[in-house]
Amino acid sequence: MTATDLLEHTDHRPYPLPDRPWALSMHWYDLLFMHWPVPPDALRDFIPDALSVDTFEGEAWLGVVPFQMSQVRPRGLPSVPWLSRFPELNLRTYVKDADGKAGVWFFSLDAHNPVAVRLARWSFSLPYFDADMVCEADGDAVRYRSRRTHRGVPGARFEGTYQPTGAVLEHNEEIEHFLTERYCLYSANRRGDVFRGDIHHQPWPLQPAEIDLTTNAMTEQIGVTLPDDEPLLHFSRKLEVVAWLPEKIT
Repeated sequence: MTATDLLEHTDHRPYPLPDRPWALSMHWYDLLFMHWPVPPDALRDFIPDALSVDTFEGEAWLGVVPFQMSQVRPRGLPSVPWLSRFPELNLRTYVKDADGKAGVWFFSLDAHNPVAVRLARWSFSLPYFDADMVCEADGDAVRYRSRRTHRGVPGARFEGTYQPTGAVLEHNEEIEHFLTERYCLYSANRRGDVFRGDIHHQPWPLQPAEIDLTTNAMTEQIGVTLPDDEPLLHFSRKLEVVAWLPEKIT
């Protein structure tokens, strides 16, 4: 599906597409959503005042999301193999702006591509960090390992093997929709300016999943201890995405 084809299907979106050209297209592969409920107050100090922590039945949610980026390219340019494919791992929660527009807030995004890390930090004001990462397919399973190497920031590690355990879900439950169907991200620069970057994709083709988790040291960087309960897991094999450059909202 081309970006043009993708933009013709918008009935599922909660609000219209931006009225300006998109800037970036990409594919996300072999993605795992790992989610835990946490008290909203545990995250409030990390979120700008212009945004509120979005909750589901009174709980905020922390997500650890490993996946592979591929075919990343700016509008009008081809993808470049050494720049356009790399593993990425993010720690995230969910927020709303003053108008109630729901989006994603990233505490960190680790990537195995120093050029992409610096471009994303500059163009999207996102906390991207260098990491030594491996993402390997093993049949239906994905072996994933990440160790942050970025200087001057808290460390973070993740290692596990995950895989889908069933067919694509025909209908998302309310919690699944809350956690995954979000069409913008929020970020802030060092001056405290808050930005919103819109994205577009088709509804997530989610599958139930399992993981053999060896290491998950992703939330220590924000001082949050995850609950002992097993995470809510969802897998997605592939999703095509377009993104717009962020706009300042404060």
